[in-house]
Amino acid sequence: MNLSNNFTLEQLTFSETAVRKGLPNVPSPEQIINLTELAMALEKIQLLLGYPLHINSAFRSPKVNAAVGGSPTSAHMEGYAADFTCELFGSPLSVCKTIATSDIPYDQIIREYDSWCHFSCDPRMRRKLTRKFYGQDYLDGLE
Repeated sequence: MNLSNNFTLEQLTFSETAVRKGLPNVPSPEQIINLTELAMALEKIQLLLGYPLHINSAFRSPKVNAAVGGSPTSAHMEGYAADFTCELFGSPLSVCKTIATSDIPYDQIIREYDSWCHFSCDPRMRRKLTRKFYGQDYLDGLE
């Protein structure tokens, strides 16, 4: 099922952890609406960056979120967040900074482990920028 021109429901709900552990990862109709909003935001990001995004993780059921060690309040569980890379554009830091300085609305952008960009379009729109590295708490700012 296409949620936008370039992103499908299957792509935004696939989880290697769910498959490996046999966990259900099926969004509700409301969460599919949220995933559609996320897909539209990802379209804007892909247009901004000029290259395809590689989605690592988007929707997570509560069981999948717990299995990956996600925050108990993660926007992934509502269908509002995606973790992705865009290697053809550049590093996760450059991806995060480019999105943060654009006019694309966001709730949160996290540079995670210097390996991917976490983007949330949760309606709270806090415009929060953080970074997370192994063995550290979340820190303010991308750098």
